[in-house]
Amino acid sequence: MQLIQGAKVAATVLEECQREIAELAKLGKKPGLAVVLVGDDPASRAYVRSKDKKCKDLGLHSVKHELPENTTQEELLALVAQLNADPSIHGILVQSPPPRHIDESAIVRAIDPRKDVDGFHPENVAKLTLEDPTGFVPCTPAGCIRLLQDAGVATDGAHVVVLGRSMIVGKPVALLLMAKNSNGGNATVTVAHSRTKNLAELTRTADILIAAIGRPLFVKADMVKEGAVVIDVGINRVEAPGTEKGYKIVGDVDFDAVAPKCRAITPVPGGVGPMTIALLMANTIKACRQLG
Repeated sequence: MQLIQGAKVAATVLEECQREIAELAKLGKKPGLAVVLVGDDPASRAYVRSKDKKCKDLGLHSVKHELPENTTQEELLALVAQLNADPSIHGILVQSPPPRHIDESAIVRAIDPRKDVDGFHPENVAKLTLEDPTGFVPCTPAGCIRLLQDAGVATDGAHVVVLGRSMIVGKPVALLLMAKNSNGGNATVTVAHSRTKNLAELTRTADILIAAIGRPLFVKADMVKEGAVVIDVGINRVEAPGTEKGYKIVGDVDFDAVAPKCRAITPVPGGVGPMTIALLMANTIKACRQLG
């Protein structure tokens, strides 16, 4: 069984980013990323800190806007417009989820699609569907594909079951896998979800199973066929009495039960997670190049 270590692959991606940043520096360009956080959600705050730190480690221009919980829709839209017009900012990320009174879809649509490094703007969703390389692919799905590539897992002709249908992971990763190329595409893809009938019977047909359903330890051994490759996108906090924090992080896959059946599998933590920030950096560099 091969353990697909996302941290190692992410380190490779970041090395590639450093080389590109050095090349851009020779041209007098410095990629800039602005991250906006509304409210005081602890998990979101931790993500924003890690993104800001990674930018600084790489030498990117990093701007962090931390806004109070009572920030209005109009104030947030005004900030997005300001960042859209700022030539030193090439990537804009508004941390999700925002407070309930904020219309997240309106905020996403307000971001200049050329700076939408999260890849959620309708224009970038369309470009992904049309296989237009100028668009931005959401970072977590792109990370899944890169992990498969680096692990030597061929998707060409493979049957992939994607467990989850969100716009964040499920739908975009399915589009990437179906793309007309042999570099992570050309797969036969089935998208399933919690209401799919005979789910275990279906997932057992998968050569590659991508679990992004958002339920801790949902995928059990009887849902995976022998020799399958499993990519676990889930990040779930579950109670763990007696531990220092009182909780632990687990994936959507029951790793201990499933791993012995697998040809390859990602751990949680340390699998897909590190790839998300690494691909965010790569998208910011791409935006800098394309904006000129």
